[in-house]
Amino acid sequence: MKKTMLALLMFALWPVALFAQSYPAKPIRFIVPFPPGGGNDTLARLIGQKLTAATGQQVIIDNRPGAGGAIGAEAAAKSAADGYTIFLAGVATHGINPNLRKKLAYDPVKDFDAVSLIASAPLLVVVHPSLPVKSVKQLVALAKTQPGKINYASNGAGGSSHMAVELFKMMTGTNLVHIPYKGLSPALTELLSGEVQLMFSSAVAMLPQVKSGKLRAIAMTGAKRSPAIPDIPTVAEAGVPGYETGSWYGIVVPAGTPKPAIDRLSKEVVAIVHTPDITKRLNDEAVIPVGSTPEAFAAHIRQELARWAKVIKQSGIHLD
Repeated sequence: MKKTMLALLMFALWPVALFAQSYPAKPIRFIVPFPPGGGNDTLARLIGQKLTAATGQQVIIDNRPGAGGAIGAEAAAKSAADGYTIFLAGVATHGINPNLRKKLAYDPVKDFDAVSLIASAPLLVVVHPSLPVKSVKQLVALAKTQPGKINYASNGAGGSSHMAVELFKMMTGTNLVHIPYKGLSPALTELLSGEVQLMFSSAVAMLPQVKSGKLRAIAMTGAKRSPAIPDIPTVAEAGVPGYETGSWYGIVVPAGTPKPAIDRLSKEVVAIVHTPDITKRLNDEAVIPVGSTPEAFAAHIRQELARWAKVIKQSGIHLD
């Protein structure tokens, strides 16, 4: 009887073992929910190139922009769960959109399996020089004496730059006015002109303007200072204890993807993130390499969903 049971178990496990040995056996499609050329796309291509070298199979970037990442996420969720479609998840697709949009064609938890958190990217808090503040404490003090008078830019309603300020407002009890733009370029143009006075945005985009004196950096939104700009304090250090946010990037796959594929992908991504050239490239752009287990990334997604649910409910924001 025991021999029969053992034989049945081995028979059942044989396809799994065979899959693990052969995976990947063909090219992998990497869905990126943003247009070519941006930060998300650049990171995906870096990881894709390294993953191609590590697996011997080509990783093909498939850009599916639109709706704050929702179009690409829906395409990934509806793809075959065979290990040959991976998706670049982020705070928008797996933290903000599910709380902000009532009519979403995917579930960030039920429709995906986590693979690995690649990196996190704290935002840089910048002000126009005309705003008489040089610190977070001064910003909060001014905002409280002039409620509704300070405008802040974002590169789109519901994006990380928008929600970072909403979290800041919630934690400081300030009233800052949101001016959304269709992308980073017009938002930055208006910030540089002084039409808006404040923005929480990508350090890569803002640092050249800070170095030229056109903008003033007062803080970073991460949990700790960035190696790229160590003199800039975190928002928490500068007067808002417990404040931490920013963009993050990770890989997920359609729910039901074979575990051997998830394990292999996770192992390769962690190794890639910690190769010296990738680590340096990320650090130089004020992006923090992570590399995590599938379980740790799944927990991170659940935490982000809960965090943004609270912020969005309190702020009353909705896009549908």
